[in-house]
Amino acid sequence: MGIPIKAAESEKITVNLGPVDLGRIDLLVEEGFYSNRTDFIRTAIRSQLATQDDAIARSVERHMLEMGLHDITLPDLQTAHDAGEVLHVKVVGLVRIAPDIPADLARATIGSLRVLGALQASKELKAALRDRIV
Repeated sequence: MGIPIKAAESEKITVNLGPVDLGRIDLLVEEGFYSNRTDFIRTAIRSQLATQDDAIARSVERHMLEMGLHDITLPDLQTAHDAGEVLHVKVVGLVRIAPDIPADLARATIGSLRVLGALQASKELKAALRDRIV
């Protein structure tokens, strides 16, 4: 049984733009090139990320990062604990820590947690791991 997926699998960000750039975006929306400002901004970000794809891939490999969704479950941590292992989780994307994991087990098995993207965990688990989140 997996971790329930939250309704919003995206993060909200705020972008400050000057009035001229904003007006140019609005003109493209008005002309039908994009459905709204958000559509334009998402498209622009994806386009820029695509042009940097090789650099991103090299960086992911160099830093030994996992890309995508990474679920941390109670059985995962129990297995690591039983084997005497300490996990160093490094992810570009989304890390979801199951809410049924006791804070003491998380502290005993997660040595470090680096998330470039988003971390979904209970307030208690985030607090317990605060000094290990890099």
